[in-house]
Amino acid sequence: MTEKRTPDLDPGEMAAVVEEFNGFYIRLPSIQRHSFTTLSVLHTLARRSPMRLGELTATEQVTQSAITQVVTRLENDGLVERRPDPRDGRAVLVHITPAGAEVVAARYADRVARLAPILQRLSAEERSAIAAALPALRRIAELGESQNEQRGRA
Repeated sequence: MTEKRTPDLDPGEMAAVVEEFNGFYIRLPSIQRHSFTTLSVLHTLARRSPMRLGELTATEQVTQSAITQVVTRLENDGLVERRPDPRDGRAVLVHITPAGAEVVAARYADRVARLAPILQRLSAEERSAIAAALPALRRIAELGESQNEQRGRA
């Protein structure tokens, strides 16, 4: 019996394909109109709220001044709120509000609705291949997130 070998995964090819997919995905029309950075902050907080401003600066890869402006706008819109950090009275934690979480949920639902008919245009084999790859892609995201958190503490 011959062993079925999986071809090596080329990091360059994967990066190129993921970037191409992300370029398409982040531009899917959405019912909520906010800047990319604003939406990125909301999505980060939806997964990891509460966070300090410094943590958001690191995850969003913007300046402290820029993140402060974004958080101020989001706070004025009722999408986030700042609360004192109970572990450090000098610091504040940024929390997503129910309204902010609703923006994220609505964007997710909108993207699912717009992605579904595109996925239906794929062959059954293509859809199966993507479905089979989802656990590995999720694991890559987890490993990347863990690596970023370790860098942030270093």
